[in-house]
Amino acid sequence: MSAPWYQHKHAVLQSHGSDSFEPLIRIRPSCLGSNDYNQDIENIYKYTDSMTIRLEQVFNVTNSKQGVLIVTGASRGIGAATARIAAERGYAVCVNYHRNQAAAQSLVSEIEHGGGRAIAVAADVSSESDVISLFADVDNAFGPVTALVNNAGILEKQTRVEDIDAARLNRILATNVIGSFLCAREAVKRMSTRHGGQGGAIVNVSSAASRLGSAGEYVDYAASKGAVDTLTIGLSREVAGEGIRVNAVRPAFIYTDMHADGGEPGRVDRISKSLPMQRGGHPVEVAHAIMWLLSEEASYTTGTFIDLAGGR
Repeated sequence: MSAPWYQHKHAVLQSHGSDSFEPLIRIRPSCLGSNDYNQDIENIYKYTDSMTIRLEQVFNVTNSKQGVLIVTGASRGIGAATARIAAERGYAVCVNYHRNQAAAQSLVSEIEHGGGRAIAVAADVSSESDVISLFADVDNAFGPVTALVNNAGILEKQTRVEDIDAARLNRILATNVIGSFLCAREAVKRMSTRHGGQGGAIVNVSSAASRLGSAGEYVDYAASKGAVDTLTIGLSREVAGEGIRVNAVRPAFIYTDMHADGGEPGRVDRISKSLPMQRGGHPVEVAHAIMWLLSEEASYTTGTFIDLAGGR
């Protein structure tokens, strides 16, 4: 009697007759009719012209089939943590950045060194032409996007509403709101079954500020994230019947460089002891929540939010 199907991980058939397999799966694909492992491998050879094939592509069961992910603002913080985990789980990842090319390229090199696939693409998400080019670059490199994390966002120095001018408001809203809309638009065009797509998932990175208000610090930023919450709800209902799920995470008090942008690098430490969990959060904790929302484990989840704010 032939041996059971193997557990195999990242095996590649280098050429006809190769026996370099590591155990990977125990479920034999129904498309292969033989009960004999070696015979099934021979059958694979008969139906492929490639001298080098990936077993995961034939069996359609491994991480290489996760899809194509764009993470905006992925050169640092939550975006970078999400890109790393996504690559580890088999996504082809676009690391979008605005200005920090060195950080983005470093992350891409890290992913590639670990056996993943990634590209770095510069784009200002507040620019419609940049967003269109971003998605076109990903189309050319990996194919149509199947997952989007709208993570790019900015805030400015802590201040009161009475001291906020229109120029600052326009900067905040252009990146945080218009950028999220533009990227979601381009993703829907590619994912929606209405347009011939195969479906997909979008996760918007909002903030607990959308419900807390950030009084005395950055109400403008909080208001922009309130708009992202509304986008999440409205778009989720608009495309739910087209194979697309849209959800959001609402982090707060996370150890990222963004607090320095607001003028208080130590803000998380100042606030952490007043939180129910009495500590700040880390980007990877938010990234894991994002990845769950992108995954099939959240297949019946859309239009909802995960708060990651230490209990506040």
